[in-house]
Amino acid sequence: MKTAGGGFEQCYNGQIAVDMDSMLIVTTNTVQACNDKQQVEQIIKQLKALPVELGKPGNLVADTGYFSEANVKLCVDQKVVPLIAVSREEHHPEPMARFTEPPPLKEDATEVEKMRHLLLTRAGRALYAQRKCTVEPVFGIIKQILGFRQFSLRGLKNVGGEFNLVALAWNLKRMFVLAG
Repeated sequence: MKTAGGGFEQCYNGQIAVDMDSMLIVTTNTVQACNDKQQVEQIIKQLKALPVELGKPGNLVADTGYFSEANVKLCVDQKVVPLIAVSREEHHPEPMARFTEPPPLKEDATEVEKMRHLLLTRAGRALYAQRKCTVEPVFGIIKQILGFRQFSLRGLKNVGGEFNLVALAWNLKRMFVLAG
């Protein structure tokens, strides 16, 4: 991957899908691409391949790094509701904006317009807000509490196995908490 100061460094991009209710990691993917937009298709395939006993994904909630028209269409085609931020939101919206609904959507709206509209609804905002307390803490705890900040192995296959081991460690820790 390119580095900020110029040049390249051997890096990997770990992707996870987290169940919003249990905060368990349900699938992982490790790639050498720095662009997250290209990772939605693989995660959707992995989610669809999970056993039916685990349920089917209903929503894909992701930050703006994953937004593209193709990803929105992919989600809709796979019967997954996309909630992918289109751009960065301002930190302090007007107080009443939190309690209002957007104007009705026009009938000939595109899938991206439908998704944007959903993100502006109170229900959509509430669901998207869960991303900040679902996926982000998992990565933070993996780094801070489990102490995993870099891969020890080299090679994409080895790194993928190492990342799966980290995810397993997280899930064991999480299941212990859920068991009470």
